[in-house]
Amino acid sequence: MTAPGDLQQALFLRLKSDASLSALLGGAGLLERATDNVAFPYVTSGQTSAFDWDTGAENNDDQLITLHVWSKAHGEAETRAIMDAIKARLAGAVLVIGPRGQTRLSLEFSEARYDEELLVHHGLLRFRALTQENA
Repeated sequence: MTAPGDLQQALFLRLKSDASLSALLGGAGLLERATDNVAFPYVTSGQTSAFDWDTGAENNDDQLITLHVWSKAHGEAETRAIMDAIKARLAGAVLVIGPRGQTRLSLEFSEARYDEELLVHHGLLRFRALTQENA
C-alpha cells in the first residue's frame, strides 16, 4: 500500500523537475504548508484521502490528493497557467513509489476562483492516484 506521504513526495518531486512550472512559481513555490511570509504565487498540498479494497485478484490502493494554487496577480491568468502546467505534468502520469508498484494519476476535478476573504486567486486540483501492487 502506498502511504499518503510517499505519494505527496513523489508528486512534488515530479512537479519540481518541471522547468516551466518552476519558472511560473519563481523557484521555490511548492510547499507542504504555507508560512506567514511566503511569496506568491505558490502551490500547497491539501487533503489526501485513501480508500483500500481487495478484489481477490489484486490489491489496489486508491487515493485522492488535492493541490491548491495561490496567486495575487491581477486576473486569474497566472492561476490558470500554473494549473495547466500541473495538469500537463501529472494527468495520466505513472509514478513508481518504492518497490510496491506503479501509481497512475488521473485528474478528477479542477476549479479556479477569486477568494474575496483572502483577496487571492485560488486554484484547486484533485487527482485520483490508483496504485497497483507488484505481485
